[in-house]
Amino acid sequence: MDWDWYAFESLNMPKNHPARDDWETFFIKSAPKPHFGSQVLTPHTSNGQVREMEKLKKPPIRMLNIARCYRRQIDVSHTPMFHQFEGLFIDEYITIANLKGTLNYFTAKFFGPKRQMRLRPHYFRFTEPSFEVDVTCGVCQGSGCRFCKSGWVELGGAGMVHPKVLEAGNINPHKYTGFAFGWGIERTIAIKTGIGDIRLLYQNDIRFLEQF
Repeated sequence: MDWDWYAFESLNMPKNHPARDDWETFFIKSAPKPHFGSQVLTPHTSNGQVREMEKLKKPPIRMLNIARCYRRQIDVSHTPMFHQFEGLFIDEYITIANLKGTLNYFTAKFFGPKRQMRLRPHYFRFTEPSFEVDVTCGVCQGSGCRFCKSGWVELGGAGMVHPKVLEAGNINPHKYTGFAFGWGIERTIAIKTGIGDIRLLYQNDIRFLEQF
């Protein structure tokens, strides 16, 4: 659980943002707290960004935040509870080149040198510029299937930390920049192993689990 402020407000998501609707987020019935608002089941690991800035107070800041996340979504590539990890790096002179180099290194080491990675321009409130990170599908090897639909699978989101997020963490955005990325662990396993439906990971089928 976390406070609404860390999950949304500190990440440059105003109160009218659709992610803060109860159709998207699990809100907890509890008394709101001044400044921090209501409690929610953590919808993403990005809530750890400002907490880490508050904890370390001064760059360089390097963080990996791994946690359970909850969203009102369920299909072959989404589950209402999933595990996510978040990477954050803040220092002087950090650029998109640093972000892309980090993601290329991860893709080659984790998925193997034959898998490709691409960045697609996207929009997130907490990064600017923002990207979606795709890798070639492990189910069909890039030819297109019911899991990926196009040969590419969305791994997660990434981008340069928005100046307002740095300000929320009391970091000077005129002196420091940073990048962040995050994605679901279950989705990462599916992309690497070729599992066509990540819901299989939660069905406790020994025949399936023994394959790993």
